[in-house]
Amino acid sequence: MTVETTSIDTLVVGAGQAGVAMSEHLSKLGVPHLVLERDRIAERWRTGRWDSLVANGPAWHDRFPNLEFADFDPNGFASKDQVAEYFVEYAKKFDAPIRTGVEVKKVVRNAGRPGFTVDTSDGTIEANRVVVATGPFQRPVIPPIAPSSAKLTQIHSADYRNPQQLPEGGVLVVGAGSSGVQIADELQRAGRRVYLSVGAHDRPPRGYRGRDFCWWLGVLGEWDAEVMKPGREHVTIAVSGARGGHTVDFRRLAHQGITLVGLTKSFDDTRVSFEADLADNIRRGDENYLSLLDAADAYAQRNGLDLPEEPEARHIPADPECMTHPLLELDLAQAGVTSIIWATGYAVDFNWLQVDAFDDKGKPKHQRGVAKEPGIYFLGLPWLSRRGSAFIWGVWHDAKHIADHIVTQRKYLAYYDAPQRAVETKREEGVTDASRVHKVSEMGVN
Repeated sequence: MTVETTSIDTLVVGAGQAGVAMSEHLSKLGVPHLVLERDRIAERWRTGRWDSLVANGPAWHDRFPNLEFADFDPNGFASKDQVAEYFVEYAKKFDAPIRTGVEVKKVVRNAGRPGFTVDTSDGTIEANRVVVATGPFQRPVIPPIAPSSAKLTQIHSADYRNPQQLPEGGVLVVGAGSSGVQIADELQRAGRRVYLSVGAHDRPPRGYRGRDFCWWLGVLGEWDAEVMKPGREHVTIAVSGARGGHTVDFRRLAHQGITLVGLTKSFDDTRVSFEADLADNIRRGDENYLSLLDAADAYAQRNGLDLPEEPEARHIPADPECMTHPLLELDLAQAGVTSIIWATGYAVDFNWLQVDAFDDKGKPKHQRGVAKEPGIYFLGLPWLSRRGSAFIWGVWHDAKHIADHIVTQRKYLAYYDAPQRAVETKREEGVTDASRVHKVSEMGVN
């Protein structure tokens, strides 16, 4: 589709959950804007996930405030395609000005005049402001320790779709956050021999005392935490909505048949070494799990909530053999492992955004999404304003803050422009103050 607009007040880059939320708030506030998306609306949900993926939060929670999932159990977990269609329907609600199939290639600040010049795959756009709503899942990261052996099939979790995609044989899954855990579980249930490399993690209960963990984090104020706890920067969250939702328990995964190993350390051809930290990582995950149960119990007692007690939730299964006698080294060829799935996260890629909005490490510098570079905004990043910022409902609230900031800036500029426009209008009509004074003097009036 050809981009006909050559200038716009606010340009939003990306039409995932962040871009749709931003467009809604700008529309409500009457801010002229355009959303550009290089693929389809919510494309990452469609083609950047494995086939069986469902949302990690229940439908009553993982949504925007003004639309529920149609004909769906509020306590259920929507599939990736249902989530994508949800955002398509949401955008239709307010006729969002979204143009798909247009990629933003470069953004630069204009010299000597306001705004930015934006080069796209379909022409150039002038914008007073740019909202970067491309999210945190931009560039899949495979660590440099990955082996170069041609004997192994290696893919990132972003490219994994189903067990049939992989060659016959066992699989090493590196990374035990939500993606790694769910993929390892699916592969083992499909009959594969699976090794799961487990690092530092949090593992909240799926539910406790009749309430989902999303509810508990809400009432306990955890979603609104504004600062990440020190030392938790590289801690992943292991939670799952698969098969109706369940608490991730690494010991149960081991008893189910998955071999747990510690953090992946290095490779020598097909021989891999692991850190001796498996038991410590799992026990710290237990501590995180139990601490949330403690906080939930205290909250229920303090507020007199009549919620059913659940003492069995505190039962920790026996340590499996792979924890008591951990593997520190494994010959993948001898073990029959033919594939490695790297569930090792993503990095952001802002090479196209050539403005002064980053620190010396290339990370965005902003305050609640308002960038160091005036007129640039970031939306959808983890911890943008709070713990919940990268989640569906959290991005909606962050978008409102940014939209309000844009409206305030527009008011300042309108105040500045008003006298200028008035003078220009008077000049055109020939009745400026200067002309009136001249006419009076000609009449001889003092």
